[in-house]
Amino acid sequence: MTGPVILVVGARPNFMKIAPIHAELKRRGVSQILLHTGQHYDENMSKVFFDDLGMPQPDIYLGIGSGTHATQTAKVMVEFEQVCNEHKPSMVVVVGDVNSTVACTMVCAKEWIPCAHVEAGLRSFDREMPEEINRLVTDAIADLLLTPSPDGDENLRKEGVSEERIKFVGNIMIDSLLNNLERAKSSTIHTDLKIKKGSYGVLTLHRPSNVDDKEAFMRILDALEEIGEKIPLVFPLHPRTRARAEQFELMGRLEAIPNIVLTGPAGYLDFVALMAESKLVLTDSGGLQEETTALGIPCLTLRENTERPITVTEGTNTIVGNSTQTILDAANEILLHGGKAGRIPELWDGHTAGRIADIIEHVISED
Repeated sequence: MTGPVILVVGARPNFMKIAPIHAELKRRGVSQILLHTGQHYDENMSKVFFDDLGMPQPDIYLGIGSGTHATQTAKVMVEFEQVCNEHKPSMVVVVGDVNSTVACTMVCAKEWIPCAHVEAGLRSFDREMPEEINRLVTDAIADLLLTPSPDGDENLRKEGVSEERIKFVGNIMIDSLLNNLERAKSSTIHTDLKIKKGSYGVLTLHRPSNVDDKEAFMRILDALEEIGEKIPLVFPLHPRTRARAEQFELMGRLEAIPNIVLTGPAGYLDFVALMAESKLVLTDSGGLQEETTALGIPCLTLRENTERPITVTEGTNTIVGNSTQTILDAANEILLHGGKAGRIPELWDGHTAGRIADIIEHVISED
């Protein structure tokens, strides 16, 4: 008898990637287990996402919690191995680049369980990013590498990956975005925050390179103070960013930015509503680079590199790092001239979950 397919989520960005796959497998009657490692968990950042995305509560919750990279990875491996021994999955699906992703993939490799990595092949070529190490290790040992864009395929080929393991399926994040765009229109976030649609920018900031380094954080604030003179900025404050702002005694300066609207972490539908009606987005997130490209909204990425270069070459994204002047020049270009035009990349069409489900069904039918 064929065992269930285990879908793994570990952190907030994973939910948007698993939700369409879960829904498609359910529609097809495929036996599945939704497993949440609990790598990241708080009510605002996790439960709200399950509700917004229409996902059921997880079948299994490991409750790993926070810790060092080694601690988290080791705890997930120990717990996940027990789950696999008990449920005998026919396949495991991991997504993205968090510690849970690499931990569960390693268990699968040791236990000879077929493992598919969704969002494979992405590379920033910056090994100082923990996510980059997770991507490299996961792609080295997962059985199936499901890529969102052709550059992912090319990266894997250069690493010597055999062609039969690489499957170009498109961008699963865009499935979630398009599936929920209409629902997001009923959000009251604009009224709640007293902001006018189409007249504001959205900011997200959480990466260690930006918020753990006081000088870098201050350079970004220098830019925001000038941008805020020209356009309101909505800033859902990540818990990590708030903690560093308080540690560096920058909260007062942050709150004093002209036209800044500081909020707590937003739910998925509220955030999609905010992003979809914004004039520009400033971010150090990966997923937002993709979503803004899909919606044709100018995006400034506050990093020195991106694992999603197609958002720059084909989309609306511009890499600006955390240099005050570079951020200002790019923001002014958008405010004055509308920013760069982009196009939607191949297979970012809202049907990626179907292509993934086809592959999963083919693999488990051969089991």
